[in-house]
Amino acid sequence: MENQDQISNTAVYLKNYPNVKAFLAGSFSGMISAISLQPFEVIKTRLQNPLYKHKSKHSHSGPENIRHILSNILREGHIRELWIGTWPSLLRTVPGVGIYFCSLNFMKSHFFIDKLPNPLENIAMGVIARCTGDSILMPLTVVKTRVESGMYSYRSVFYAIKEIHHTEGVRGLTRGIVPMLMRDMPYSGLYYMFYSQSKQLVPKDFLNSSYSSLIHGACAASSSILSSIITHPPDVLKTRMQLYPYEFKGLWSAIVHIKAHDGFFGYFKGFLPRMMRRSFVSVISWTVYERIS
Repeated sequence: MENQDQISNTAVYLKNYPNVKAFLAGSFSGMISAISLQPFEVIKTRLQNPLYKHKSKHSHSGPENIRHILSNILREGHIRELWIGTWPSLLRTVPGVGIYFCSLNFMKSHFFIDKLPNPLENIAMGVIARCTGDSILMPLTVVKTRVESGMYSYRSVFYAIKEIHHTEGVRGLTRGIVPMLMRDMPYSGLYYMFYSQSKQLVPKDFLNSSYSSLIHGACAASSSILSSIITHPPDVLKTRMQLYPYEFKGLWSAIVHIKAHDGFFGYFKGFLPRMMRRSFVSVISWTVYERIS
């Protein structure tokens, strides 16, 4: 009886504070996706690292490159190596997704009470929501990228932040923030616009039916694929700048270096695992969020 009262009180509290509910729903979905999809992030990061470049005549990231990374990981270490960096990824992703959904819910409930936002307004909401989380959690993103690369080894996340601050200063903890925002702001804006517009094309009877989760998942996956194609080059730039902080003085030097050494397709290294991970993350996050909220 006491447990039922506690559950009832929690439900009432979350109903009265929808932003808290959105944060918790987003955080829960972020935790699931971070743990289950970490191998995609590890593979993507190493594909974008020149030290793991596959000796091939092709300069783009194809299936052979992914197999090469996988075989290296399994040959040199253990299958657990695919989940390296999970702890900083959780610390980055769980609150990050929570902040994202909380921000979206706040903007929708305050500015769009009596109407649906148009495509441009959806883009703006997606950009603001993502930018808020990215800016707050940038130091954890730097640690996450370095651990996933296999080039850096830190005793703990706290020690990593302390070490980076000591050796590189505040700039080291925000390294790569410009290309990351160049990637995430348009990605989130485009994604949320595509997702919202695709949902509006579906009859409401279907959205309220037993197929709702399937429909939300399909909308999320297609929106993620389109957005990933458009925004992948900044992801490559972000990774290079975070892995080689002393080699690149700024964004332009990274752009020139990649073009000179890897050609045009260098800007799309790691696209396949990123696109797959992004799609799965979107499906999990939005399906869970829509179901809980």
